[in-house]
Amino acid sequence: MEPTVAETNPALKTPTDLARNDTRSVADALNASLADCYALYLKTKNFHWHVSGPHFRDYHLLMDDQAAQILAVTDAIAERVRKTGNTTLRSIGDISRRQSIVDNDREFVGPADMLAELRDDNLKLVERFREVKDAAEEAKDNATSGIVDEWTDQAEERAWFLFEASRKG
Repeated sequence: MEPTVAETNPALKTPTDLARNDTRSVADALNASLADCYALYLKTKNFHWHVSGPHFRDYHLLMDDQAAQILAVTDAIAERVRKTGNTTLRSIGDISRRQSIVDNDREFVGPADMLAELRDDNLKLVERFREVKDAAEEAKDNATSGIVDEWTDQAEERAWFLFEASRKG
């Protein structure tokens, strides 16, 4: 296996007792989830900026709160990658190569479609976090395994709120 930038550059080499090959799989899973967080953040903000209709205020505020929560997780994910002695995302291009959440560039998206798409995307993020959990447990990376539970819970809660907000009363 080819050495990583962090392994060959002493300035980026972080001390860790975890096996380097094991942390690479954890870092890959973390970076994939980080890419999805950025994709979901931008989509959530896009929908926040463009929502319209009778529930405008409620949806506008809900999406803004959710976007802030998603953005807050990005730093924790990236810092976890660095703590394991690896490197993280560097650009929008890097994000686009790793993301599984599909961008939405349509000029208009109705509010019900926005809520459904964001709900499904948050559930995709939950799947990514479960991949992080599996990789972390295999690597005996207790810290990552523990912290990813909180991120998973937050994404599940966002999906639940979006589901409930979309129900017809």
